[in-house]
Amino acid sequence: MVAKNCILARRLLEKGVRVVQLFNGSDPSGGNGITNWDSHANILKTHAMQAEIMDQPTAALIHDLKRRGLLENTLVVWCTEFGRMPFLQGNGTGRDHNPDAFTCFLAGAGVKSGFSYGESDEFGFKAVVDPTSVYDFNATILHLMGLDHERLSYYHNGLERRLTNVHGHVVKDVLA
Repeated sequence: MVAKNCILARRLLEKGVRVVQLFNGSDPSGGNGITNWDSHANILKTHAMQAEIMDQPTAALIHDLKRRGLLENTLVVWCTEFGRMPFLQGNGTGRDHNPDAFTCFLAGAGVKSGFSYGESDEFGFKAVVDPTSVYDFNATILHLMGLDHERLSYYHNGLERRLTNVHGHVVKDVLA
């Protein structure tokens, strides 16, 4: 299913659609309830299954976009809202959420290729080298889309708000 969605995403981009979101929520387990990366149990089985359906189509999509000349103007964002703790939960087979160390990647329009930014401690518990907040990540994405995150505000509950709150800085080191 992910591969078909990647092909559909590329076709939409070719037709001029400006924003396409792919979401991995399929149940490759045949109804056993393993529907995404949220692995509080059976992490080895769950993540192996999700990696099998995500890795190759994601790489193929980026390769296809590059081969067709679309990657130059297309920003690919592969992300989550948190990672996984480096230790097992009480059930011995899963890991709880970890908002302090996780990986996202950007590719394409305005991003350095083959570049890594930031590093966690040796345990994988917390970012220790160039820690980047979600606000920074969002400010960088908005910048790459041609939007100034400090000027992009909306009215909510009587206040002017920003997607990056009062925080967020463009991570210039990742820009090409």
